[in-house]
Amino acid sequence: MKTNKIIYYISTGLLTAIMLFSASMYFFKHDAISEAFKHFGYPTYIIYPYATLKLLGLIAIWSPKFKVLKEWAYAGYFFAFILAFFAHVMVNDGQQGTAIIAFVALIVSYIFNKRTNN
Repeated sequence: MKTNKIIYYISTGLLTAIMLFSASMYFFKHDAISEAFKHFGYPTYIIYPYATLKLLGLIAIWSPKFKVLKEWAYAGYFFAFILAFFAHVMVNDGQQGTAIIAFVALIVSYIFNKRTNN
């Protein structure tokens, strides 16, 4: 059981670091992110709400009280990482590595969350 918790905390910590870095880029490097969103063909008005949702997802994942919200956060991140991966592949910018790492951390975190809390 202790090994499962260690794996859960490491993977969730990695996921948290990636999401905090991403959200901070969205808030503090808005011009660069805005250009990237335009390059992807995304509307730029979603940058701040998307960053806020990333942070709220982290709160849901780390909180033991919000079991249903935690499931929704994991699902939201799942789709966000899949879409981010393919967005980077489609524009051929070579930046899909972070999406892969985040996706793997998400899956490991989800699996070990289930193992430690059930």
